[in-house]
Amino acid sequence: MKQFLHKLFSTAIALLVLFSTVSFTVEKHFCGDVLVDVSVFSEANKCKMEALEFDQDTLQKKTCCKDKIDVVEGQDELIVKSFDDLNVDQQLVLASYTFTYLNLFEGLSQCVVPDKYYSPPNLIIDKQVFDQVFLI
Repeated sequence: MKQFLHKLFSTAIALLVLFSTVSFTVEKHFCGDVLVDVSVFSEANKCKMEALEFDQDTLQKKTCCKDKIDVVEGQDELIVKSFDDLNVDQQLVLASYTFTYLNLFEGLSQCVVPDKYYSPPNLIIDKQVFDQVFLI
């Protein structure tokens, strides 16, 4: 269970760093007020009305189609702080937390078993068979 949680949190943090640094664009194509196509990583498909307007470029200069591009920018730089960048109070809290966390999980002490290597005496006579007393 502990290894599963460790892998889960590690994967979650790695994905968080990945998605916070990725940039992408969302391109939307409108024909009038109607949304025709949305595209995330490629160019949005144009409607047939705009293709018609490009063919008749000299006849009609005004277009009813428009493109809207939304850019989602990720972080450019990741700031890595060291222990020396923290102020004295933060260093004290971090050091004491680390010390108490590491000493929280101490191993169990070795139990001393005095009769660990004791061997019982040799059996000369079996009392139960001798007295004909059996557990039923």
